[in-house]
Amino acid sequence: MYRYTLGVQTWQFQTLAELMAKATPPRSGDRLAGVIAHTAEERVVAQMALAELPLKTFLNDALVPYESDEVTRLILDDHDTRAFASIAHLTVGDFRNWLLGEQATPEALAGIRQGVTPEMAAAVSRPGCSPIIPPTTSPASPPVFLMACCTAVAMR
Repeated sequence: MYRYTLGVQTWQFQTLAELMAKATPPRSGDRLAGVIAHTAEERVVAQMALAELPLKTFLNDALVPYESDEVTRLILDDHDTRAFASIAHLTVGDFRNWLLGEQATPEALAGIRQGVTPEMAAAVSRPGCSPIIPPTTSPASPPVFLMACCTAVAMR
């Protein structure tokens, strides 16, 4: 269970999948599936909770159970712990800030590529998942970041 306290209210998300779904802007398919946030406040809280989530969570709590999904098994079995080591201490929000910063050079991205799972990349691309955007970020950075993140996952 994932929790986030905002003021005097504590929000609960039963699973990582629920947290990810509620942190996403509403889409008709998600609405039909009943997995969207019921209010804008719930969506923002889910985004804030996601921003504080350690990246390691995606290795320990698969969105789809390992035992019942071949793709999940492939992703987790092929995960490179050495490539992940340099970012393992980061939260989703910290990772986004790292990606938007100057330290995310092509060489650094190539070094972590095999350590980033598709779920980590998806979490980082959620709106509002970053508590602080570095002041050095240029207006062109978000698309570059998304392209780099998606490319890193696609190259796996």
